[in-house]
Amino acid sequence: MSTAKVDRRVDHSHHFTSMEQEHESGKQGTWLFMATEVMMFGALFVAYFMYRGKYHDSWVEGGALLDWRMGAANTLVLLLSSFTMALAVRDTQLGNNKAAFKKIVITTLCAVFFLVVKYFEYTAKFHHGLFPSPEMWHYEAQTSHLRLFMVVYFIMTGLHGIHILIGIGLMIWLMKRLKNNEFSKDYYTAVEGVGLYWHIVDVIWIYLFPLMYLI
Repeated sequence: MSTAKVDRRVDHSHHFTSMEQEHESGKQGTWLFMATEVMMFGALFVAYFMYRGKYHDSWVEGGALLDWRMGAANTLVLLLSSFTMALAVRDTQLGNNKAAFKKIVITTLCAVFFLVVKYFEYTAKFHHGLFPSPEMWHYEAQTSHLRLFMVVYFIMTGLHGIHILIGIGLMIWLMKRLKNNEFSKDYYTAVEGVGLYWHIVDVIWIYLFPLMYLI
C-alpha cells in the first residue's frame, strides 16, 4: 500500500462557486487589508516628515544615536526573507510543498533574527535612558525635542516589529499546513496571501531604515 500523502484540499469552500472565485476573493481581501496597512504607516510617515521639518536638529541628533549597522543587518535579513518567501509561493504553485516548507522555515528564521537584533537595539536604548519616559528627562540631550524623536522611533519601529511577530505566527501556520500537504497547484491562496503580507512588511522597513538611521 502506498504511504504517499495526498492533497487534503480538493475542492473550494462551500460559500464559493469555484476554486478560481475563492482564489480571487482571497487575493482581493489580502490587497484590501494591505491598503489599510499602507494608510496606517503612511500617516506615521507624514507625522515623521512634519516633525522632521519642524525640529530638524533634534531629528539629526536622534538619528546619530541609532546604530546603522544593526539597521543594515536587519535590512539585509528582511531582503533575504522576502526572496525566500517569494520562492516558497512559487514552489507551492508548482505543487512542491516540501520545498516550500523549507523556504518558509528560512523566512521564519530571518524574522526571528530581525527581532533578536531589535531586542538588543531596544535594550541599549533603555540602558542609556533613551526610552521616551519621564526618566528620559535625565538624559542630557543637545536639542529640545529629542524625546519626540524617540517617541516617533519607538512607535514606528515597534509597530513594525509587531507586524514581524504576526508574520512569524502566520508562517508557523503555513508550515503546519504545508507539512500536512494541504496545498496544491490548484490551491495556494493562503501561501500567496501571507507572501503579500510579508512583502509589504519588508517594504515598510526599506523606508524606515534610511529615514531613521541614515538621513
